[in-house]
Amino acid sequence: MFELHAAWWELPVRAAIIYGALLVMVRVSGRRTVGQFTPFDLLVVMLLSESVSSGLNGGEDSVTGGLLAAATLVALNVLVAFATSRSARLQTLMEGRPLLVGRDGEIFSEVLKKHRIPVCDVEQALREADCDQADMKFACLEADGQISILKEARAPHEH
Repeated sequence: MFELHAAWWELPVRAAIIYGALLVMVRVSGRRTVGQFTPFDLLVVMLLSESVSSGLNGGEDSVTGGLLAAATLVALNVLVAFATSRSARLQTLMEGRPLLVGRDGEIFSEVLKKHRIPVCDVEQALREADCDQADMKFACLEADGQISILKEARAPHEH
């Protein structure tokens, strides 16, 4: 149950390779993969987990092996968080930067298409911000996949 069947160092190496590969795949797949899951996105995440599990554990079924792989993944996550908090360049590389998807009441449909964002997501963000499209100053696709809306400033006497 606790005895490793593979070399102790093999599991952390496997975990690091899979962590890096999945990090790149998720980053390349687009912002919305991380920000807001549709049922299809959730299905992909679950299948990704299942598809890499044998590569992660290499047939190792001991408790020690599972804990070693899990500890490696957590340590890598802490290391990435530490590094990105110290380096703006690394943070931009890993997490991306906000993207302007609308300004002054105009939604940039070409930008949305390029990043595979449906217009209805911007419209939903406008509703959530209680903002008419005409009153939108900026609409940004944030690095975490959320769409934020900044309303046009109005004079105090306007309603």
